Amino acid sequence: MTIELHTWPTSNGRKAFIILEELGVQYETFPIHIGKDEQFAPAFLKISPNNKIPAILDPDGPGGEPVSVFESGAILIYLAEKYGKFLPQEPRQRIATLEWLMFQMGGVGPMFGQFGHFNRADEKIPYAIERYDNESRRLCGVIDKRIVDVPYLAGQDYTIADMATFPWVASRKSQVTEFGDFPNLDRWFDTIAARPAVERAMAISLS
Repeated sequence: MTIELHTWPTSNGRKAFIILEELGVQYETFPIHIGKDEQFAPAFLKISPNNKIPAILDPDGPGGEPVSVFESGAILIYLAEKYGKFLPQEPRQRIATLEWLMFQMGGVGPMFGQFGHFNRADEKIPYAIERYDNESRRLCGVIDKRIVDVPYLAGQDYTIADMATFPWVASRKSQVTEFGDFPNLDRWFDTIAARPAVERAMAISLS
């Protein structure tokens, strides 16, 4: 059965595109144009009460009944568990995957997002730009150190932690001229960017 994806191609929105493309499952996209405040429409709020994209509606949810899921991290976990891919069952690997997923949700997303907001704003606030620039670079350094000896954030396997983090690193790279000296992060980024499913997901445009 076809999954409904209600989204817009932001960094968070692309997470859902990536996992659905990686899984190769049928899905239909319903654009939620956040620039036109469509995220506040009553129909969307029924499946995403926090008026944020993305959200999905799975007609074949638990027990065969429809289920809606909002919050990008929850969507990644739900789909990975439903289809048995990209979230390891081995306890230590699963812990690592969830750790680095939460690292993205609580750190990379908010800090990179704030940097992007203030960096693009018409009114430049140097303190805010510097604060979020420094913190996002610090987080890049954390990632760079993590993947010195392993190819992916959770270790040897490509997981939802990588899917969650990749679009945000892509956005950060596009926002600054000098990204920084992060050779391991660059290697990781290039490896994931070359995946066919990721290429398809990042190319999607709804405007």
